[in-house]
This record gives sequence, structure tokens and C-alpha cells, in this order.
Amino acid sequence: MSKALLRYIRLSPTKARLVAREVQGMNAELAIASLEFTPNKAAKVIAKVIASAVANGGFDAQNVVVKSCRVDAGPVLRRFMPRARGRATPIRKPTSHVFVEVAPKSLENSKKNRKDNQATKEATIEKVAKKSTKGEDK
Repeated sequence: MSKALLRYIRLSPTKARLVAREVQGMNAELAIASLEFTPNKAAKVIAKVIASAVANGGFDAQNVVVKSCRVDAGPVLRRFMPRARGRATPIRKPTSHVFVEVAPKSLENSKKNRKDNQATKEATIEKVAKKSTKGEDK
């Protein structure tokens, strides 16, 4: 499992989370390809972070799954805009921290396979036990 973190990006966390939810659980290569054609700033940023996480682990993008993609709120830049009659109104410029974790497909599948293998082992043990008890009854 490898991680990548991009901090203090000038992007609204609310808007970035919409894109981050779409990517979770996807194949990394497919996620990067789909984000490349998504027309907003968050998609380009998240695609770069996913590519960085894949590179950090030394994996191939085809063999990796996006385990989690999280967008946290960073500090807010506060600016003021002059308005009529000598007044000023605040403008909030939010920042975000983007965190991506990727894991090889084999790890994801091995957990599922363990449960499946355990179930099949139990089923075969029960079949063998039934056959052996039928032979004893005669």
C-alpha cells in the first residue's frame, strides 16, 4: 500500500470531494483516464495525486486499486473586496489537502479469497462427513 498527500491546494474541499467519491475503489489506470476527461480543476489535481501514489509504491497503474481518496479542508485565505459607500465585504478562498491511498489488486482479492476458501473448505468437510456417516449406518 502506498500513499500520496497534496497539501494547501487552492481548491474548495466541497467541490473536490464530489470527484474524490467517484474514484474510490476504481482501478488506478481507469481512474486517471476518467479524471483526465472530467472538466473541472479537482479532477486534474486528484489525477496527479493518484499518479503520484502509484509511483511512490513503484507499482504499475494497471495492477493497483484506489483504496481511499480523501479531501480535507485546509486553511481559508481571507480577502476583502471594496464595495459601495466605503464598505468592504469578505471573500473566502478555501484550500484543501488531498490524500490518496492505493493498494495492489492482489491484497484486495486475497482478503475476499480467504473468506471464499474458508467457506469451500467447510463445505467439503461437511460433504465428507456426511459420506462417512452414511457408510457407517449400513
